[in-house]
Amino acid sequence: MKKVGIIMGSDSDLPVVEKAFGVLDELCVPYEVHVFSAHRTPVEVREFSLRAQERDFGVLIAAAGMAAHLAGAVAANTILPVIGIPVKGGTFDGLDALLSTVQMPSGIPVATVAVDGAKNAAFLAAEIIALSDKGLGERLLAYRKREADGVLRKNAAVEAKYNRA
Repeated sequence: MKKVGIIMGSDSDLPVVEKAFGVLDELCVPYEVHVFSAHRTPVEVREFSLRAQERDFGVLIAAAGMAAHLAGAVAANTILPVIGIPVKGGTFDGLDALLSTVQMPSGIPVATVAVDGAKNAAFLAAEIIALSDKGLGERLLAYRKREADGVLRKNAAVEAKYNRA
């Protein structure tokens, strides 16, 4: 199975990014985590991105706040799918990170999840890898079924308590 590369611009992004680890662990998807800054360690970002495909990564996730150029810097140096997580914080409370992550030039796409949306970044990465891994696809379907069953149990409890018809 291909692994997921996760890069964050600062270790202060870790509380957000850790939510992705739980999803990937639950789905048994291997991953590797790094702290590389698009501005402070651009050489390392470029080297990681250039070598990612040969190192058996299938998807890369990049989390950054404020100017949030990390996902774009990664995407500029690989043809692997890149998922950006804009991280909340700073003067604009994540809006600047969202716009920096989602507004990429034609030909250098970055799939972008919600501000602080690390769980969905992990799910999207798993879905991409599941295109070539049937077992992972089955684990994703089982997860969705568990989630749906949980909602239906809550619905039944609410109906039983409040319906008067």
